[in-house]
Amino acid sequence: MSPSQTAVSRGPLAGKLVLDLSRALAGPHAAMMMGDMGARVIKVEAPGRGDDSRGWGPPFVGEGPERDSTYFYSCNRNKESIQLDLKDAEDSSVLRKLVVKADVFVENFRPGVLDRLGLSVTELHQLNPRLVILSITGFGHDGPNSSRPGYDQIAQGEAGLMSLTGPSSDQPTRMGVPIGDLLAGIYGAYGAAAALVQREATGKGSVVRTSLLAALIGVHAFQGARYTIAGEVPQAIGNHHPSIAPYGAFTAADKLVQIAVGNQRQWQSFCEVLDFDSEDPRFATNPDRTKNREELIAAIDERLRDQPADAWLQAFEKVGVPAGAVRNLAEVYECEQTKSQGLIIPVEDESLGTVSLPGPPVRLEDAEGNSLLRESHDVPPALGAHTDSVREWVHEGFADSLTPAVTSAR
Repeated sequence: MSPSQTAVSRGPLAGKLVLDLSRALAGPHAAMMMGDMGARVIKVEAPGRGDDSRGWGPPFVGEGPERDSTYFYSCNRNKESIQLDLKDAEDSSVLRKLVVKADVFVENFRPGVLDRLGLSVTELHQLNPRLVILSITGFGHDGPNSSRPGYDQIAQGEAGLMSLTGPSSDQPTRMGVPIGDLLAGIYGAYGAAAALVQREATGKGSVVRTSLLAALIGVHAFQGARYTIAGEVPQAIGNHHPSIAPYGAFTAADKLVQIAVGNQRQWQSFCEVLDFDSEDPRFATNPDRTKNREELIAAIDERLRDQPADAWLQAFEKVGVPAGAVRNLAEVYECEQTKSQGLIIPVEDESLGTVSLPGPPVRLEDAEGNSLLRESHDVPPALGAHTDSVREWVHEGFADSLTPAVTSAR
C-alpha cells in the first residue's frame, strides 16, 4: 500500500479498493462516502488540472497556483490522488492494473466516453469480473436525453424540484445546495454497497446506474404520489406544508419560528399555548386547517408577534409541540448538538495545520456504543500527491503485459 494507507482502516468497507474517476460532486461524494466507511479510495485525475472543482472558488484553501477550493475539500476527504492521462498508453496500462485490483469503479463521464477509451463495461469486466461499476450521469445512460450534460441546477429544473420550491408557483427556486449531485452520490454509494453484498453471493460484479434526474425524481416522495395517484400538480407554497397545517415558518416578535403540528394531540397542545379554540370549525381537523391555511397562518402570525421567538420555543417544548429556530451555518457549526454528533471533523493539512470539515452523517457502533468506523480522517489530497506511491504499488505482482488472466493476481 502507499504510505498514506499503511494504517488499516476500520469500517464495513475496510479492505475494499475504490477507483474514483469522477469529477465535480456526485461521483466524488459517492466515493467519499465509501472512504468514510473504510474503503481505500484512489482518485484518478487529469494531469495538470485535475478535478474541475479544485478551481471552483473563492473561497480557497491556501495561497498560490496550487491552492484548492473549499468546494473540492467538501467532497474529497479520505482519498489519494494519482494523475493519469487516459489517452496515453502507459497511463492507460496503469489504470487497467488498478482496475484488476479494484472492487468499485466510480465514473460520471457522459455516455460513450469510456467506451471510446477502451473502458466499456464489457472491457472492464473482462479485466475484473468481480468489479462493481458505479456510473452516474445527468439524465440517464439511455433514452432521448442521455447525451445531455448534467449540471445540478439544470437537473433541479428539469426534474421538477424547482417547481416545488420557493415562495410561490411563479417563482421557482433552486435549493441552496446542489441537492441533485448530492442525492445521486448518496444513491450511488448505496447501490454500490448493495452490489458488493450481492457479489458475495454470486461472485460476479455488476453495474450500478443512477443520475441526477433519477435522484431528484426519487425524492419527490408524497409530492410525486399526489400527481401519479391523485392527478394533482403540486406547486410551491413557500415555507408551509401542502398537506399538513399548521406546519411551516411563522413570524414571532423578533424572528421566524418553525412549527410542525402533525396530529390532533399536538393541535390541542398548540391551541393551549396560543389560547386558540381547538374546536373552531375552520380549523378543527387537519383537512379543515389545510383548506383554510391562509386564514390560519394569519391568525398564528398575529398571535406570535406578542413575544420573541425564544419564549414561544420554550412554551412549545413544554407541551411537546415540535418547533425550532431558523439558524445560519455559523450557528449550526457552533452548536453543541452538531459537535456532539461528530458532524465536524479535524484533518491535518501540511501548510495550514488543523482544518475543520463537515463530517460524515452516519455513525456505526457495536452493542456497547464503540465506533466501528475509522478513527481519523485524511485531508483531501493535493493533485497527484500519491502518483509515485500508487504507481509503485500497482506494478507489484504484474507482468509487463496485462491480460484478463491477470485477475488472479488480486
